[in-house]
Amino acid sequence: MYSLDVNFLKDRPAYQKKPEKKGGISLKLPTGNMTPVYVGVAIGVGIPVLLGVGWWILQGKIVELEGKVAQLDQESKRLDTEIGNLNKIKTETNAIKGETQALVTVFDQIRPWSAMLQDLRDRTPVAVQIDNIKQTPPIVAAAGQPPSNPAGGLEINGLARSFNDVNDFLLILQQSRFLKSSESRILTATLVDAPLAPGVGQPTAGVIIKPPQVVRYTIQSSMSDVPASELIRELEKKGTVGLVTRIRNMQQTGVIPK
Repeated sequence: MYSLDVNFLKDRPAYQKKPEKKGGISLKLPTGNMTPVYVGVAIGVGIPVLLGVGWWILQGKIVELEGKVAQLDQESKRLDTEIGNLNKIKTETNAIKGETQALVTVFDQIRPWSAMLQDLRDRTPVAVQIDNIKQTPPIVAAAGQPPSNPAGGLEINGLARSFNDVNDFLLILQQSRFLKSSESRILTATLVDAPLAPGVGQPTAGVIIKPPQVVRYTIQSSMSDVPASELIRELEKKGTVGLVTRIRNMQQTGVIPK
C-alpha cells in the first residue's frame, strides 16, 4: 500500500515564501541599539544651531561695545577739553600768584624812614650827636649779579665826646632789628675841635680860647633784610600804624603768612 506523506506546515502563512521583488532596492534598517545614531544626528544638527546663536550674541556684544567705545571717545574728548581749560586756568593762576608774591615781597621789604629815624633817636646816647644820615645804594657783588641787599644801607655822621662813646653807639646800633649787626662798623673816627655853638665867637681881647676836642665819626651799616611782617612789634613801637595795618590785613587774607 502507498502512504501519503503530506507536510501541512508548509501551507501555513508563516512558512510561505514572499516573492522577491525584481528591479527594486531593498532597504534594510539597522537593528540593535540606535542611541549612538540619535546622538550623532543631534550633535550634527545642534552644533550649527549653537554656532548661529553664538554668532548672533557675539554680533550683539560687538555692537554694544562699539557704542560704548564711541561714548568713551566722546567723554575722553570732553575731558581733554576740560583738562586743557583747567591747565590754562592753572597757568593763569600761577602767573597771578607769581605777580602777587613779587608785589608782596617788595611790600614786605619796605622800611619806613619815620620808624628807622625814631629807632636811631631812641638808641643815640647822650654823649653822641648825629649830624646827618644818608642812604647808601645797594652793593652789587659782581657784574650782572643782583645786589646782596636790595634795601641798601645807611651812613651816619656826627660827633661824640670820646672814642668809647662811638664804640658804645655802634654796639647799640648792632642791637637794632632795622640794621644788620654783622655789617655795622665804624668807617672813620677822628679827633677834632668841637665846633662853636651858633652865635658864640672868640673874645675880642685877643685871648684865644681853644675849644675842647671831640670825635668826628662815620658809621656805616646795611638795612636788615628781615621782612616787615616780622617787625610788626618794632613798627608799632615806632608809631608806624599804617604799614602795620596793611600787613595785618594781608596776613588775614593769607597773602603774607603769619
